[in-house]
Amino acid sequence: MISVFSRDHRLHFGKYELIDGQFVTPFECPERMDRIIERITKVKLGEVVEPQGFGLDPIARVHAQDFIDFMRTAHACWKKRHGDTDALPICWPSRTFRQMPPMEIDGKLSYYSFDAGTPITAGTWQAITSSINVALTGVELIQSGHKSVFSACRPPGHHAGFDMYGGYCFFNNAAVAVQALLDRGAKRVALLDVDYHHGNGSQSIFYERADVLYVSLHGDPKQEFPFFLGYANETGTKKGEGYNRNFPMPWGTQWKDYRECLDQGLERIQDFSPDALVISLGVDTYEKDPISRFKLKSDHFFNIGANIAKKIHCPSLFVMEGGYSLDEIGINVVNLLTGFLDG
Repeated sequence: MISVFSRDHRLHFGKYELIDGQFVTPFECPERMDRIIERITKVKLGEVVEPQGFGLDPIARVHAQDFIDFMRTAHACWKKRHGDTDALPICWPSRTFRQMPPMEIDGKLSYYSFDAGTPITAGTWQAITSSINVALTGVELIQSGHKSVFSACRPPGHHAGFDMYGGYCFFNNAAVAVQALLDRGAKRVALLDVDYHHGNGSQSIFYERADVLYVSLHGDPKQEFPFFLGYANETGTKKGEGYNRNFPMPWGTQWKDYRECLDQGLERIQDFSPDALVISLGVDTYEKDPISRFKLKSDHFFNIGANIAKKIHCPSLFVMEGGYSLDEIGINVVNLLTGFLDG
């Protein structure tokens, strides 16, 4: 399996995030991706290639232009106002506030974000556009005849919506890849999200559409970030009714129950009969993940990959999302990809 990787991911390295009432070094850090690539190289999974450049037009097929413009200029505006530090929001437009983008950078950060865990740094713009190119190069390889590709995207993307960022995500790499596949001729694309946290951004982007089926397995939003989307009764609306399927699971979920949900999700994808499959690949379902509460073991990731391969027979693009246990992240990612290849 070819992997696509860019060293530009290292340009995004926030100093702080707010979690559990403390400012700490973000769990989403450059070492995550470096550990994954080290493991891929060690086991000789396949060739590792650099991404091509695709410009901003594919991003604008998924994200609002004003949001793209904000992301491009955010840190420069912050630096002018506050100095060369990480940019973090200070408040959010709650349900009783007007939903209008302010002029000042502090207000804009608050308007376009939904959490205080996603700092914007001097290198963020270059890193997130590179991450999009990693995803789109994966699309290019799929369309050139490769049956499966791993896009080593960092920063991740599935929490990023049409005009919002948060949850360590700025642009939605997987959603941009899905749209690119459709723009290049696919009629139906399935997006399977196995990250521990619900992909609220991915769901919201495709919620009214019937050409994309979104299936997500994740921590129950009654208990878990991002809290406000991911319930089982969210099934799509308008043309998208029936094309969104959520499988929320409680803290402490183990492999047996997870596998049952995965089987149901894969059956729904089988019924959809997609021309291509994009997998938002998170391994934060691992039992030792520091910010997640499922109980999957490293060997279970072989099973996840094998189950996908056995049931879904179409070109498949893996797009990296979460996973924060540094000692095992490379092992778990490669286990899933190897299980897929052997399946």
